[in-house]
Amino acid sequence: MRWGAWTLFILCLLTVLQVFSLRFMDPPFTAVTAWNWIRHSETARHNQPKSSWQPLKKISPHLRKAVLAGEDQRFLSHHGFDFKELNQAIKDMALKKGARGASTITMQVARTVFLWPNRSWLRKAAEAYYTVLIEIFWSKERILEIYLNTVDWGSGLMGAEAASRKYFHRTSASLSRPQAALLAAILPSPDKWSPTNPSAYVSMRQKTILKDMKRMPLLP
Repeated sequence: MRWGAWTLFILCLLTVLQVFSLRFMDPPFTAVTAWNWIRHSETARHNQPKSSWQPLKKISPHLRKAVLAGEDQRFLSHHGFDFKELNQAIKDMALKKGARGASTITMQVARTVFLWPNRSWLRKAAEAYYTVLIEIFWSKERILEIYLNTVDWGSGLMGAEAASRKYFHRTSASLSRPQAALLAAILPSPDKWSPTNPSAYVSMRQKTILKDMKRMPLLP
């Protein structure tokens, strides 16, 4: 029991230091990219996700608002867990309306940056743990900045800058409102949907996001 307690203490200390350090440092890679490199080391060297880190202020304010509108509208008011969205997701499942995502931006950052991609109860517990640490040590601006630079935008693209240049041939700072809404619209399924050839469903999501963007705060 003593060894177990010491092991748990050391693990907690290391994870706290890990999260705290990224308050000031940009992550050189994410757990997801590292995991893929380990599993596919032969091809990963030639298929590393294209990325280019950008400070939050250099990312279009339209995209900042669009991502909040499409992914986490109560981002500023919750502390990592959106219980209203979670309750609605449970109700939809009970009424057989289909599954819906209830992950906040903080939860998505936790699993992208720190955790392995396989789904399990252990990973869910670790995701909740890291979500709490992130909300304690990072500001909301920092959480959004890391999210926008590490999120998967499909086609081997990681982050807003790589996605903007690939899809619209412009920097993430110069995205228009419609372009930003399209990028946010495909986030739930970036490998399936396209912002340059949007389906009717993606176009509908874009219109909804454009409308909701008017109510979203602008994080500086």
